[in-house]
Amino acid sequence: MATKVAVVTGSNKGIGYAIVRGLCKRFDGVVYLTARDVERGKKAVEELNKEGLKPEFYQLDVTDKKSLESFRDHIKSKYEGIDILVNNAAIAFKQSATEPASVQAEQTLFVNYFSLVSTCDVLFPLLKNGARVVNISSSMGHLSLIPSRDLRDKLKDEKLTIPELSKLMQQYVDAVKEGTHAAEWGNSSYVVSKVGVSALSNIQQRILNSREIKVNSVHPGYVDTDMTSHTGPLTVDQGAAAPLFLALDADDTVRGKYVWYTKEIVDWDGVKPEEKY
Repeated sequence: MATKVAVVTGSNKGIGYAIVRGLCKRFDGVVYLTARDVERGKKAVEELNKEGLKPEFYQLDVTDKKSLESFRDHIKSKYEGIDILVNNAAIAFKQSATEPASVQAEQTLFVNYFSLVSTCDVLFPLLKNGARVVNISSSMGHLSLIPSRDLRDKLKDEKLTIPELSKLMQQYVDAVKEGTHAAEWGNSSYVVSKVGVSALSNIQQRILNSREIKVNSVHPGYVDTDMTSHTGPLTVDQGAAAPLFLALDADDTVRGKYVWYTKEIVDWDGVKPEEKY
């Protein structure tokens, strides 16, 4: 019987680390903890080993195509494919960041959106029929946070393609460089990047639906991590709960959805969750 494989990107700390922990406890197969930094990745594995958990480590930088291809080739040489892919790697600039808005926009979109596209381009051919993909989004990934109705309509268009979405994301970066972005896009590069993740997930589901592959995006909650400057009220294990639900427990009908940490399936292009109550 073929060995099952789960992969979590950017998982040496925070929510990604907790997702690996949860998978090691419940997933009947090999779990890959991946990280850009080898030393930090191996240390994370050692910590999980102390709990009796046995993830595999592989150095993976999602911003580097050669690194992605090396990991792809490694998986191809050892296994028949990937059963679970959790795309967790991301960055966020602090409010106190001194980098120009143009630099923040370019780097945030490069890591959070464009590198996710590259990761999927390289790894999706390894997905087994029936595999599950979980793209970590955010409450900031809700389409209602984009001011322009015209842009919102484009982003939720059921005929939107990945190249067209990428063109829109690049238009945002260019607009920030020109200082013309605020009226249509708002002032948060993180919001735009995560809206891009949510929109991408919907497109990917349409592409992969015939293979029974489930692609969902998820807001894991406001979690106590480095990214939130440790201001979130949820623990990393609580933040891992919704991604693990999608990876392991959700019904097969849950696909192309935007799920919040309460396990509530939310319309990413409709009413904001807080407006439902």
